[in-house]
Amino acid sequence: MLKATLRSFLAHKGRLALSALAVVLSVAFVSGSLIFSDTVTRTFDRLFASTAADVTIRPKTDLSGARPSGLVQTVPAALRDRAAKVAGVAAARTDVSVENVVVVDAHDRSVGPTTGAPTIASSWYVTPHSPVRLTSGHAPHGAGEVLLDADTAGDRHVRMGDPLTVQAQPGTFEVRVVGIATFTTTNPGSALVYLDPAVAGRELLGSAAEATGISVDAAKGVTDAELKRRVAAAIGAGPYEFRTADEQAKSAAANLGGFLDVIKYVMLGFAGIALLVGVFLIVNTFSMLIAQRTRELGLLRALGADRRQVRRSVLTEALLLGLVGATLGLAAGIGLAFGLIRLMSAFGMNLKTTEMVVGWGTPVAAYVVGLGVTFVAAYLPARRAAAVSPMAALADAEVAGVGRPLKVRAIAGSVVGAVGAAALAGCAVATRTAQAAALLGAGVVLTLIATVVAGPLLVRPVVRVLGGAFPALFGPVGRMSQRNALRNPRRTGATAGALMVGLALVGGMSVASASLSASFDRQIDKTLGADFIVQNTGFTSFTRDVAKTAGATPGVGLVVQQRLSPAAVRLPDGTRLTTNVTAYGPGLDDVVHIGYVRGGSAAALAAGHLAMDADFASDHGVRIGSVVPVEFPGGRRAGLTVGALTDQQSAGGFRAQGGILLGLGTLDRYVPKGQDSALYVNMAAGTKADSLRPRLKRALKPFPQVQVRNQSDYKTLVRDQIAVLLYLVYALLGLAIVIAVLGVVNTLALSVVERTREIGLLRAIGLGRRQLRRMIRLESVVIAVFGAVLGLALGLVWGVCMHRVLELRGLTTLAIPWGTIVAVVVGSAVVGVVAALLPALRASRMNVLAAIAHE
Repeated sequence: MLKATLRSFLAHKGRLALSALAVVLSVAFVSGSLIFSDTVTRTFDRLFASTAADVTIRPKTDLSGARPSGLVQTVPAALRDRAAKVAGVAAARTDVSVENVVVVDAHDRSVGPTTGAPTIASSWYVTPHSPVRLTSGHAPHGAGEVLLDADTAGDRHVRMGDPLTVQAQPGTFEVRVVGIATFTTTNPGSALVYLDPAVAGRELLGSAAEATGISVDAAKGVTDAELKRRVAAAIGAGPYEFRTADEQAKSAAANLGGFLDVIKYVMLGFAGIALLVGVFLIVNTFSMLIAQRTRELGLLRALGADRRQVRRSVLTEALLLGLVGATLGLAAGIGLAFGLIRLMSAFGMNLKTTEMVVGWGTPVAAYVVGLGVTFVAAYLPARRAAAVSPMAALADAEVAGVGRPLKVRAIAGSVVGAVGAAALAGCAVATRTAQAAALLGAGVVLTLIATVVAGPLLVRPVVRVLGGAFPALFGPVGRMSQRNALRNPRRTGATAGALMVGLALVGGMSVASASLSASFDRQIDKTLGADFIVQNTGFTSFTRDVAKTAGATPGVGLVVQQRLSPAAVRLPDGTRLTTNVTAYGPGLDDVVHIGYVRGGSAAALAAGHLAMDADFASDHGVRIGSVVPVEFPGGRRAGLTVGALTDQQSAGGFRAQGGILLGLGTLDRYVPKGQDSALYVNMAAGTKADSLRPRLKRALKPFPQVQVRNQSDYKTLVRDQIAVLLYLVYALLGLAIVIAVLGVVNTLALSVVERTREIGLLRAIGLGRRQLRRMIRLESVVIAVFGAVLGLALGLVWGVCMHRVLELRGLTTLAIPWGTIVAVVVGSAVVGVVAALLPALRASRMNVLAAIAHE
């Protein structure tokens, strides 16, 4: 039986190759993502472990903002002297290291990266833990001298002696490059600027009495854990936290984990799509191969093979397919990881391909995925093969039982579909975002399963409509192509299902993204009253010098600063909310249209009060006049009076939870060293936008990190941000289409073999080669369009329900991208034509007499 299985597998190796490709793609994405993430993790683990001091003292940060505020928390530099006196301490240093700086060259070009990795300015020390070593020039001495890392100097063409401008929170200062430092470990992609420790605190933090941390080295024979205990006991807990080198490395790795997770989940998303679509392909392939081997399987049964042996034979073929696909996919995954590592180098993260990590879990995952998906996909065809009776060897009949499975499908699909539809209906009427999102997720999964299960039942009614014009347009050829698609609904449904999955995803996300864009456009028109907005290209904070420069530009009438800060709010019902508060300077009502439910205007903010979203306030028992305890970074606390309640939806859907607004003077009192996150600029009377914009750009040229935008630019920026997600969906669609094309090619190729005698007879009675090719192409087109119609219909329903979730966040405009939908349907027809080229060509080249004699 094993020999017969191997012969059968090798006999169909060409047809199975297309199915194996789906396995290869899915395994490649899984193994590639694991290899890449393991390599980055291992590399940075070594970096963090080698550069962390034995014990570090850092400010305690129990408040974390979702958006950057430019705030740097500090510890007293005097802690260094106290730590140095602790028994077991070999050395103690004050660390000054900040990321809220911008370094600009003499041509007003940013020296550091503008997106992604930060520019880090630090105090220069030579220790065994230093990530760089001085390779040219000399160490910085006094104010005005800096070291620059070699990678940044090379990329930005900075040389020894070149002048640079450093924009830091305390102010802007001029420096000169006196040395170049080279990384001794992996370059994380950051730009590193080193200052003399004697001036770093004053220049970067505004005070020589402050530091961002204290690094402590242990004396010989003292463990890190013991040293940490001694230092903590001597200094006291207070607003500080103490970490050993291992704890510091783990904390840094955890912060890196978010970046790695994005890449990993994207790649696993591609793998999931490849797996899902590949299942359709494999099921269809094995179903058709078994249908064509009816006589062979019947003869095996007649010769004594029992059902278990036949089923085992088919599953063995599937496992062989999975083994080959997983092996090739693992090799492809290594290549994919290699490419990703090289790609990261283009973004400044200089990972080494020679240090690629292939852990034991990667090949295990590869073979589990490869073997598992083929086994699951081939199980039902294997059961069908085992049902072939010995009499089928004489009758040459296909596997019986087509009617019954379709009845089972109808019942199962109806039940699952009804539950899924109920979940989507619940999403449509839900009043809370979390509840709506949960119902949406359940509804999407269940309706997708129901459509896949019940797809063959929809083939006859839908294909009759889609191909209804074929007889009139193409005559008998069109009629035969339509009937061929209707001949086996299960096969047509499975073939179209692969395309349906991808297009359902695209349809849903297209509606969601179009609704997002339309809603934000409406919100911007409704709420934004400023003539121009000044923001950082990466939505990070920037120095206050930008506001001073903008305000001094001729033609500028009003500049309103926006600043963010993390904060914790204690509400009357006992809830402690950690969120971001937003502070504005005077003139807020002239640049932003806020809907005030109670309180009247921004005058309450100027008076030192706070404003809060009215719905949020009502949920937590807050009223006008309520005193709300607020905790700011650094342990500063205040009791602020609620002076206004606002309509958060009218002020923009995705504000921080609570929608808490402050006056800039209030925030400066408790967070004096924050940086601006945006400027709202209005023109002076008599000034024209066309003349002010170029003047404003020229004035802000020394600040290359910021951009001047009007309302139209701001809308474009928002659309571009949303488009990034849509491009990812389109990439997923591209992968699904590739595998769907393979499925259509495989189905048509096997169908041509299955209908060899029929094709020979058609040719014998006068059907020309061109007509035959047209018939197969039309059959392919109707299958592809059938999948597109099902997918888009399902995707539109999902998209409308996704919009309901967005509506609960204040984004109320529903937009359906009809142009995209029409383009997808037309594209699906093109996919059908392309997929049919090779099978049609092969069919047209058949020898007529040999085809008629075919068994």
